[in-house]
Amino acid sequence: MVRYGAVAGLLALVSAVQAIQKHPLPISELAKQITSRDAHGALSTRDIDPQALYPEHNLSTPIDHFHNDSTYEPHSSDTFNLRYWFDAQYYKPGGPVIVLAGGETSGSDRLPYLQKGIVYQLAKATNGLGVILEHRYYGKSIPVPDFSTENLRFLTTDQALADTAYFAQNVKFPGLEDVDLSPGKTPWIAYGGSYAGAFVAFLRVLYPDVYYGAISSSGVPEAIWDYWKYFEAAATYGPPACVETTQKLTHIIDNILIGKANSDYVGKLKAAFGLPNVTYDNDFASAINGGIYGLQSLNWDPTQSSDSFFVYCSNVSSDSVIYPATEARRASVEELIKVGGYEDELDTLANRFLNYIGYVNLTSVSRCSGSQDECFSTHDSDFYAQDDISQSWRLWQYQVCTQWGYLQTGSGVPEDQLPLISRTIDVDYSALICREAFNLTKPADVEYINRLGGYNISYPRLAFIDGEWDPWRAAGVHAIGLPERTSTPSEPYILIAHAVHHWDENGLFPNETTPDLPPAPVADAQKQIATFVQGWVQEFTGKY
Repeated sequence: MVRYGAVAGLLALVSAVQAIQKHPLPISELAKQITSRDAHGALSTRDIDPQALYPEHNLSTPIDHFHNDSTYEPHSSDTFNLRYWFDAQYYKPGGPVIVLAGGETSGSDRLPYLQKGIVYQLAKATNGLGVILEHRYYGKSIPVPDFSTENLRFLTTDQALADTAYFAQNVKFPGLEDVDLSPGKTPWIAYGGSYAGAFVAFLRVLYPDVYYGAISSSGVPEAIWDYWKYFEAAATYGPPACVETTQKLTHIIDNILIGKANSDYVGKLKAAFGLPNVTYDNDFASAINGGIYGLQSLNWDPTQSSDSFFVYCSNVSSDSVIYPATEARRASVEELIKVGGYEDELDTLANRFLNYIGYVNLTSVSRCSGSQDECFSTHDSDFYAQDDISQSWRLWQYQVCTQWGYLQTGSGVPEDQLPLISRTIDVDYSALICREAFNLTKPADVEYINRLGGYNISYPRLAFIDGEWDPWRAAGVHAIGLPERTSTPSEPYILIAHAVHHWDENGLFPNETTPDLPPAPVADAQKQIATFVQGWVQEFTGKY
C-alpha cells in the first residue's frame, strides 16, 4: 500500500487542530488546547513563519446577525473583531477574491495555504486576491468575555456563515481601498476543508449572490450524531490482515469488558496492557485504540504526515514478537484469548496480541507521566466546569454537542459486524463532555444542519473534492453506497485516489517539489480545481 509523504519518526501525529478531532478525547488531551488567546504551532521545515509574511487585519462584525431568532436571546447589538489575512501579490483587475474559511481552529494555522497551498495556487492561476478568514470564537476572533455555555450561544454555523457573507460585503482591503471588490463587481470564491468544507458548501447555497462559487474539500455536509462509520475507510482500505486482527482482538477485549464485566478478568486485561489503574472500562478501551485512528494523519506532504497507521498495522499483523519485553505477559495473554472466545486461534493471535500491547505501551502507556486516570480519563467534572477565555477546547466540543455530532463509537457498528474499536465506546460515553461541560442531555440537532441538503447537497458552481481513504468520506457526497454523480465544470465531483483528508489543500514551494511530490492524483486534482475556477471567473466576467 502506497504511503505518500510518510515522515521519519514513529508517531509524529498531525495536530488535532488541523482537522475534525478524534472523539472523545481524554482530559489530558483537551487540556493541551488551553490557549493564551492565539497559540501557534511549530513550523516544521517551512523556511519562513507565515505570520511574519502576512499582517493580520480585523473587520468589525456584528455578534448577532439574527435578532428575530430566539435561539440567541438575550440578543446582542455589539460587534467583535473578525480576523483575516490576505495576499494581493497576484491580483489584477477582474481577478477574483479567494477566501479560505478557517474552520475550527485559529486562522493562523491556515496561513501555509496562503503561502504555498491551495489559496496561493488559485490566486496565481486567476490573478486573484487570496484571503484566510478566521471563524468566530477561534483564534482571536472572540466575541465574548468567556466561554460559558450562555456565552457560547452565538457559536453556531449560521452566525459564522453570516459573518462570512458580511465580510465579503463590507471589507476594504488595506492598499486596495479604491478597488471595487464587492460581490456585485468581483467573483468571490470560497474554499474550505473538513468542517469548513461543509461550511463553504452551505455558504454557496445560503448566500449565492455573495459567493459566486465554492470548493468543498473533504466536506462533511451530513451531520451525524453516532458516526460509527468513521472507521469504514480503515476497514475498507486498510491492510486486510491488520483489519481482521484488530477486529478479533477488539472482540476479545469486548467479550471480557462486556461479557465478563465485574470479573477478575477485566483487571487482568488492563494489567496486560500496563493500564491497571485506569478506573473506567471505557476510558481503558479508548486509551488503547489510537493505532486504528492513525489513518486520518496520513498526508502526502512530508511536513504534515504521520505513518502511524501503517506502523500500527505492521505491528498487529506480524507473527513475530516485535517487543521482547512483552514475552513476560504471554501466559496472561493466552488466558485472555481463551476467555475472550478465540482459543481456536490462539497460535495466530498470541503474538499479535503481544505486539498490540507493545505498541500501546510505546505510544501511550510509556508517555504517561502522572496517574493513569490523569492521562487517560474523560471523567473530571472540575475540569469541564472551567469556562474562562483560555478554555478553547470548549469551542469545537460545543459545536459537536449542539449541531454536528460525529461521536465515533464502536457500539453503533451493526451486530453482524466486528468493530475496530470497543463497543464500550458508545454514545453515552462519547456524549459525557456534552453533559458535563455544557449541561446538554439531548443529541445534537443534526437535522437542522442537514436541512441544507446533507448527502444530496448540490448547487451550481459548488465543487466537491474528496479522498478515497478519508475516514470522513462517509459524511460527504462521496460516501460509499451513494449514487455516483457526473462531474461537470459547474458542479465538479472529484475523488482523489489513495488520498485521505483534504489532500488538495496542501502545497509545496517550487524547490520542494519532486517527481513524486505532490503525488500525481493530487497534482491532477489541483490542476482540475484551477481550471474550473478559471472558468467560473470567466463566466462571471462575461456576465458582468
